[in-house]
Amino acid sequence: MEIKITAKNIKLTPAIKEFAQTRVDKIEKYFDNVVWAQVLLAVDKKINQRAEVIVHIGNKQTVSATAVEADLYRAIDAAVTKAEAQIKKLKEKTKSKRTAKKAEPIAFIDPVIAVQNDIKFSVIKQVEVNPMNPEDAAYEMERLGYTFWMFLDEDSKQINLIFKRLDGTYGLIKPIKKK
Repeated sequence: MEIKITAKNIKLTPAIKEFAQTRVDKIEKYFDNVVWAQVLLAVDKKINQRAEVIVHIGNKQTVSATAVEADLYRAIDAAVTKAEAQIKKLKEKTKSKRTAKKAEPIAFIDPVIAVQNDIKFSVIKQVEVNPMNPEDAAYEMERLGYTFWMFLDEDSKQINLIFKRLDGTYGLIKPIKKK
Protein backbone atom coordinates (compact mmCIF):
# COMPACT_ATOMS: atom_id res chain seq x y z
CA MET A 1 0.00 0.00 0.00
CA GLU A 2 1.31 3.42 -0.93
CA ILE A 3 1.02 6.10 1.76
CA LYS A 4 1.23 9.81 0.92
CA ILE A 5 1.78 12.21 3.80
CA THR A 6 1.14 15.93 3.34
CA ALA A 7 1.73 18.60 5.97
CA LYS A 8 0.37 22.14 6.02
CA ASN A 9 1.57 24.83 8.46
CA ILE A 10 3.77 22.26 10.17
CA LYS A 11 7.24 20.79 9.60
CA LEU A 12 7.01 17.10 8.71
CA THR A 13 9.71 15.50 10.86
CA PRO A 14 10.91 11.92 10.27
CA ALA A 15 9.40 10.87 13.61
CA ILE A 16 5.94 12.16 12.68
CA LYS A 17 6.20 10.62 9.22
CA GLU A 18 7.25 7.23 10.61
CA PHE A 19 4.49 7.27 13.25
CA ALA A 20 1.83 8.06 10.64
CA GLN A 21 3.14 5.39 8.25
CA THR A 22 3.26 2.62 10.86
CA ARG A 23 -0.20 3.55 12.16
CA VAL A 24 -1.78 3.66 8.68
CA ASP A 25 -0.03 0.43 7.62
CA LYS A 26 -2.16 -1.43 10.18
CA ILE A 27 -5.29 -0.59 8.14
CA GLU A 28 -4.26 -3.19 5.56
CA LYS A 29 -5.04 -6.04 7.95
CA TYR A 30 -8.76 -5.18 7.74
CA PHE A 31 -9.08 -4.97 3.96
CA ASP A 32 -6.96 -6.84 1.39
CA ASN A 33 -7.38 -4.50 -1.54
CA VAL A 34 -6.34 -1.13 -0.07
CA VAL A 35 -4.74 0.72 -3.00
CA TRP A 36 -3.26 3.74 -1.27
CA ALA A 37 -3.77 6.04 1.67
CA GLN A 38 -3.23 9.72 2.19
CA VAL A 39 -2.55 11.46 5.48
CA LEU A 40 -3.11 15.22 5.67
CA LEU A 41 -1.62 16.93 8.71
CA ALA A 42 -2.24 20.57 9.61
CA VAL A 43 -2.08 23.03 12.47
CA ASP A 44 -5.12 25.25 12.95
CA LYS A 45 -4.51 28.54 14.74
CA LYS A 46 -1.35 27.15 16.44
CA ILE A 47 -3.53 25.30 18.95
CA ASN A 48 -5.39 22.46 17.26
CA GLN A 49 -3.54 19.70 15.46
CA ARG A 50 -5.63 18.21 12.64
CA ALA A 51 -5.07 14.83 11.01
CA GLU A 52 -7.10 13.50 8.13
CA VAL A 53 -6.74 9.98 6.77
CA ILE A 54 -8.13 9.14 3.35
CA VAL A 55 -8.01 5.47 2.32
CA HIS A 56 -8.68 4.44 -1.28
CA ILE A 57 -9.92 0.87 -1.63
CA GLY A 58 -9.64 -1.17 -4.84
CA ASN A 59 -13.38 -1.31 -5.54
CA LYS A 60 -13.45 2.46 -6.11
CA GLN A 61 -14.48 3.30 -2.57
CA THR A 62 -12.94 5.92 -0.33
CA VAL A 63 -12.93 6.13 3.45
CA SER A 64 -12.14 9.46 5.06
CA ALA A 65 -11.70 10.29 8.74
CA THR A 66 -10.63 13.50 10.48
CA ALA A 67 -9.58 14.18 14.06
CA VAL A 68 -8.59 17.38 15.85
CA GLU A 69 -6.57 17.14 19.05
CA ALA A 70 -4.12 19.23 21.05
CA ASP A 71 -1.38 16.69 20.29
CA LEU A 72 -0.54 15.71 16.69
CA TYR A 73 0.20 12.07 17.56
CA ARG A 74 -3.19 11.72 19.27
CA ALA A 75 -4.87 13.34 16.25
CA ILE A 76 -3.20 10.84 13.88
CA ASP A 77 -4.15 7.94 16.14
CA ALA A 78 -7.77 9.10 16.45
CA ALA A 79 -8.15 9.64 12.69
CA VAL A 80 -6.74 6.18 11.91
CA THR A 81 -9.01 4.61 14.54
CA LYS A 82 -12.04 6.27 12.92
CA ALA A 83 -10.92 5.09 9.47
CA GLU A 84 -10.44 1.54 10.80
CA ALA A 85 -13.98 1.55 12.19
CA GLN A 86 -15.37 2.71 8.83
CA ILE A 87 -13.38 0.04 6.97
CA LYS A 88 -14.58 -2.70 9.35
CA LYS A 89 -18.16 -1.58 8.74
CA LEU A 90 -17.58 -1.53 4.98
CA LYS A 91 -16.07 -5.01 5.08
CA GLU A 92 -19.06 -6.37 7.00
CA LYS A 93 -21.40 -4.74 4.48
CA THR A 94 -19.66 -6.38 1.53
CA LYS A 95 -19.64 -9.75 3.33
CA SER A 96 -23.38 -9.57 3.96
CA LYS A 97 -24.03 -8.60 0.32
CA ARG A 98 -22.00 -11.58 -0.90
CA THR A 99 -23.91 -14.05 1.26
CA ALA A 100 -27.24 -12.51 0.22
CA LYS A 101 -26.29 -12.79 -3.47
CA LYS A 102 -25.35 -16.46 -3.10
CA ALA A 103 -28.67 -17.33 -1.47
CA GLU A 104 -30.85 -15.73 -4.17
CA PRO A 105 -31.58 -17.69 -7.36
CA ILE A 106 -30.56 -15.84 -10.51
CA ALA A 107 -33.48 -15.08 -12.78
CA PHE A 108 -32.96 -14.45 -16.48
CA ILE A 109 -34.22 -11.02 -17.53
CA ASP A 110 -34.61 -10.10 -21.18
CA PRO A 111 -32.77 -6.77 -21.64
CA VAL A 112 -34.79 -3.96 -23.16
CA ILE A 113 -32.98 -0.99 -24.60
CA ALA A 114 -34.88 2.27 -24.27
CA VAL A 115 -33.81 5.42 -26.04
CA GLN A 116 -33.80 8.38 -23.71
CA ASN A 117 -34.14 11.76 -25.39
CA ASP A 118 -34.27 14.04 -22.37
CA ILE A 119 -31.50 14.50 -19.83
CA LYS A 120 -32.45 14.45 -16.16
CA PHE A 121 -30.24 15.75 -13.37
CA SER A 122 -30.55 13.97 -10.05
CA VAL A 123 -28.57 16.64 -8.18
CA ILE A 124 -28.00 20.30 -8.86
CA LYS A 125 -25.55 21.82 -6.43
CA GLN A 126 -24.58 25.46 -6.13
CA VAL A 127 -21.01 25.90 -4.98
CA GLU A 128 -19.27 29.00 -3.70
CA VAL A 129 -16.12 29.46 -5.78
CA ASN A 130 -13.17 30.77 -3.80
CA PRO A 131 -10.03 32.32 -5.30
CA MET A 132 -7.05 30.02 -4.74
CA ASN A 133 -3.99 28.63 -6.44
CA PRO A 134 -3.96 25.12 -7.99
CA GLU A 135 -1.99 23.63 -5.06
CA ASP A 136 -4.60 24.81 -2.53
CA ALA A 137 -7.36 23.51 -4.82
CA ALA A 138 -5.68 20.08 -4.91
CA TYR A 139 -5.40 20.06 -1.11
CA GLU A 140 -9.09 21.03 -0.74
CA MET A 141 -10.14 18.37 -3.25
CA GLU A 142 -8.18 15.66 -1.40
CA ARG A 143 -9.44 16.88 1.98
CA LEU A 144 -13.03 16.46 0.84
CA GLY A 145 -12.34 13.15 -0.90
CA TYR A 146 -13.45 14.37 -4.34
CA THR A 147 -11.95 13.41 -7.70
CA PHE A 148 -12.31 16.91 -9.14
CA TRP A 149 -12.62 20.47 -7.83
CA MET A 150 -13.69 23.75 -9.46
CA PHE A 151 -11.99 26.92 -8.26
CA LEU A 152 -11.33 30.54 -9.18
CA ASP A 153 -7.67 31.01 -10.12
CA GLU A 154 -6.06 33.77 -8.05
CA ASP A 155 -3.91 35.01 -10.92
CA SER A 156 -6.15 34.78 -14.00
CA LYS A 157 -9.48 35.30 -12.18
CA GLN A 158 -10.96 32.51 -14.31
CA ILE A 159 -12.75 29.34 -13.32
CA ASN A 160 -10.40 26.32 -13.46
CA LEU A 161 -10.96 22.64 -12.82
CA ILE A 162 -8.47 20.33 -11.16
CA PHE A 163 -8.92 16.55 -11.26
CA LYS A 164 -7.24 13.40 -10.01
CA ARG A 165 -5.88 11.11 -12.74
CA LEU A 166 -5.80 7.31 -12.49
CA ASP A 167 -1.99 7.32 -12.20
CA GLY A 168 -2.18 9.49 -9.05
CA THR A 169 -1.17 12.76 -10.72
CA TYR A 170 -3.36 15.82 -11.11
CA GLY A 171 -4.82 17.40 -14.22
CA LEU A 172 -5.72 21.07 -14.57
CA ILE A 173 -8.27 22.42 -17.06
CA LYS A 174 -7.90 26.12 -17.87
CA PRO A 175 -10.34 27.88 -20.19
CA ILE A 176 -9.10 29.69 -23.31
CA LYS A 177 -10.99 31.73 -25.86
CA LYS A 178 -11.84 29.97 -29.09
CA LYS A 179 -10.04 31.51 -32.07
